[in-house]
Amino acid sequence: MSPFNLTSMTPATFILAGIPGMEKLHMWISIPFCSMYLAVLLGNGVMLFAIRTERSLHQPMYLFLSMLAIADLMLSTTTVPKMLALFWFSAGEISFGACLTQMFFLHFSFSAESVILLAMAFDRFVAICYPLWYAAVLTQSAVVKTGLVALLRSFCIIFPCIFLLKRLPFCGHNIIPHTYCEHMGIARLACADISINILYGLAVPFAAVVVDVVLIAVSYILILLALFRLPSRSAHHKAFNTCGSHVCVILLFYVPAFFTVLTHRFGQEIPHHVHIILANLYVLFPPLLNPVVYGVRTQQIKKKVVKMFTCPKSHLLQG
Repeated sequence: MSPFNLTSMTPATFILAGIPGMEKLHMWISIPFCSMYLAVLLGNGVMLFAIRTERSLHQPMYLFLSMLAIADLMLSTTTVPKMLALFWFSAGEISFGACLTQMFFLHFSFSAESVILLAMAFDRFVAICYPLWYAAVLTQSAVVKTGLVALLRSFCIIFPCIFLLKRLPFCGHNIIPHTYCEHMGIARLACADISINILYGLAVPFAAVVVDVVLIAVSYILILLALFRLPSRSAHHKAFNTCGSHVCVILLFYVPAFFTVLTHRFGQEIPHHVHIILANLYVLFPPLLNPVVYGVRTQQIKKKVVKMFTCPKSHLLQG
């Protein structure tokens, strides 16, 4: 049976090629990737469990952190299991529908995470600049509405990409030189003009993320101005501690993202396999390090996690 629908020129399946030029190393590359993915599942799972079970952590800052952990799990789980199947079993075949689904959730989770980081910056802004208004502004209802906004905005930005891809003819091209499906990777296989895909895929999501970055920067400029007005050094130190974790997470998320975009746009001399490896690391590194950053720097989470892992042992010793 032909893998193409001759009436629509849409492939029934795509073939993910993995990391071009490094096919013989796929098995070795899978070892650190699999280890990092298991650490992502453990770290974010422990954080979600800690926040869920500790009533003192049912505050806006930690609820936003829960949303961040869920977005991180979605970002990694959308791509890594299929990537590992490709490395281990050469299972590179993926249906057209599954490829579009993977593409959607990959970009959707990235966009949602950007909104959540903006919400976390606003949370720190209100907590430091207007502490007396904090309880009135950041209510549980406001947190839920923020989560819904993150979902709705991400859906509205990414969903059109599905239709932009489904309208394209592929004329027999179905090999994607990547480990997962992403918008422009699919569009470049088409035997038609993809200028609309290029314009939409770059301009709209990129503009949305840039707006988030600008608003986050404005929030932290106002936070710094407020910190300089604080009277005591202890107040300075406490405020810096509350923002330090968030700043680290912001850098972990946006710096690799902008680096990847810039290398794709201006780094034509960089080997293709380097682009692919960087893209794979991007869906693993921020989700891997975010729980570590918050677990180490946030005392409430640190205490809860330590309690989770030490209490069972103490019970066993007593028994």
